Amino acid sequence: MPKWLDNAIFYEIYPQSFRDTNADGIGDLNGITEKLDEIQALGCNALWLNPCFASPFGDAGYDVEDYYTVAPRYGSNQDLKNLFDEAHRRGMHVLLDLVPGHTSVAHPWFRESCRAEKNELTDRYIWTQNIWDSPENLACIRGISERNGCCVTNFFSHQPALNYGFYEVTRPWQQPMDAEGPLATREAMKDIMRFWLQMGCDGFRVDMAGSLVKNDPESKGTIRLWQDVRAFLDREFPDAAMVSEWGEPDKSLQGGFHMDFLLHFGPSHYNDLFRCPEPFFSSRGKGDASEFAAKYRENYEKTQGRGLICIPSGNHDMGRLAHTVHGDDQKIAFAFLLSMPGAPFIYYGDEIGMDYVEGLHSVEGGYERTGSRTPMQWDHTTNAGFSAAAREKLYIRQDERPGRPTLEDQKADGHSLYNEIRRLIAIRQAHPALQSNGKLEFVYAEKDAYPLAYVRSSGEERLLVILNPAARPVSFDSSLAPDEAVYVYGGRVSCEKGTISVPPCSAGFYRV
Repeated sequence: MPKWLDNAIFYEIYPQSFRDTNADGIGDLNGITEKLDEIQALGCNALWLNPCFASPFGDAGYDVEDYYTVAPRYGSNQDLKNLFDEAHRRGMHVLLDLVPGHTSVAHPWFRESCRAEKNELTDRYIWTQNIWDSPENLACIRGISERNGCCVTNFFSHQPALNYGFYEVTRPWQQPMDAEGPLATREAMKDIMRFWLQMGCDGFRVDMAGSLVKNDPESKGTIRLWQDVRAFLDREFPDAAMVSEWGEPDKSLQGGFHMDFLLHFGPSHYNDLFRCPEPFFSSRGKGDASEFAAKYRENYEKTQGRGLICIPSGNHDMGRLAHTVHGDDQKIAFAFLLSMPGAPFIYYGDEIGMDYVEGLHSVEGGYERTGSRTPMQWDHTTNAGFSAAAREKLYIRQDERPGRPTLEDQKADGHSLYNEIRRLIAIRQAHPALQSNGKLEFVYAEKDAYPLAYVRSSGEERLLVILNPAARPVSFDSSLAPDEAVYVYGGRVSCEKGTISVPPCSAGFYRV
């Protein structure tokens, strides 16, 4: 595993909405470079950029038209290289968003694949043999090509699925993983990775990483495919980090990824903590973290220390944290996010409590996700410092509600969410037990009960983390005796005769 992941703290940037330097209403790469010092001042030392490649932007750039070229609206390849260089100069690392599962229908690969005459790209995508032959359990597009057949799609209908083969072949048009077409697709994706890594990229967050091989119910074929990619990277780019959007760490880490995201869907119970009618991290105190803890423990044991499990504050695909976890409750949520194993990921704007904006029309395939993709709120200048463009030219309408948070205000307020997160990051970086590879043991995570408590350890250092978002005092029995506090928010715990009493709305890290 790359050594730099040991203490990595990532900042996710949606390029369209971060900082616009040329007044066209859309964020750009130079805007990200301009704000590197601000990101570093927060305490983040790594970036994840959502797709910045050429695209018709039917799905915010996840419909790639050219994997080798930066979208002109963001700048140039040289601008991206400059961003890599400036990040490295500050000791920071940059992950690009790799979309290996599908392209746009505008990609030259797809146009060649549509031709009736057989060519080297005929099998780059998954086609049935006949226009009337629909693939079972898979969406498709038909009637747009010279060739006789319909093409399997992923997600939106304008995203044809790239061909990595089928683990179980059940129809004549399905190709096995080791057929010429699927192998050529795999090598083409390695070439793309090689191109950007040679330019200075430090690795990739991989979109829909668990979906490449079709008819693969236990993911055995997809795991094998990524193991081959991992072997390529180990040979040529051993310091390149690979982070998967998979949501099943026991599979993705076996495939050779260094880290897997817990998703807002799937089996992780991530939503129980932050995004449900009664999240655990709420002062109402009606939530439940027990199923999350049980599933996390199960995945943690399955992975046997091979890699990291990431719990992000949010991302471009889910509602803003501040929409369901309100006010100072967010500080305790971040005490959790910044004291768990795996590299933390902070979604731009979550550090100042940016909220989800209701009622926006869909922009570039965002639909209900659009409200989480609004422009960053820097200060009180035009368009909150995001852009000098006229308001009507902004890529997505900003949060225009009175009292919207800005970085300028949050920095000036010593008790703000921003300053609490800075404090938490500094404490995490000062204690190896709290960093990515520190061990985890849940101490108290009972059904419908508070607090949540766990021990993080590394070498001789053992820290007991106790989190009580509820607006009431709680207690639990433990053989552990909290000693020196390395972090306290909302009041210290007390311990008497094996019972630990925890103040309301509090978080603390204690030596044991």
